[in-house]
Amino acid sequence: MDIDEYISFINFDKCNGLVPTIVQEYKNKDVLMLAYMSKESLKKTLKDRTTWFYSRSRKELWNKGTTSGNFQYVKEIKIDCDNDTILILVEQKGAACHTGNRSCFYRDI
Repeated sequence: MDIDEYISFINFDKCNGLVPTIVQEYKNKDVLMLAYMSKESLKKTLKDRTTWFYSRSRKELWNKGTTSGNFQYVKEIKIDCDNDTILILVEQKGAACHTGNRSCFYRDI
């Protein structure tokens, strides 16, 4: 199956061209972050095997780690039962969170 066939399974129309994407460490299953993907960022992720996302605030694609060096190397990609959420299991290098924390989910409420 080629990349376009994989992408065709995902319902990007439901959320105006974006899908929520959960990023999880593949070894210990820690949830690292939530971001959004467009068709283009998913295609780049599938080709490069590092994570690419769509920034809703900057309205542009970004490759996790380009600025910080904290790349996410893709091990596995899954979609949920409704085909509208992506789960990416990665090997995380360094911190996933822009605050310097390993995970964006470091605070309790």
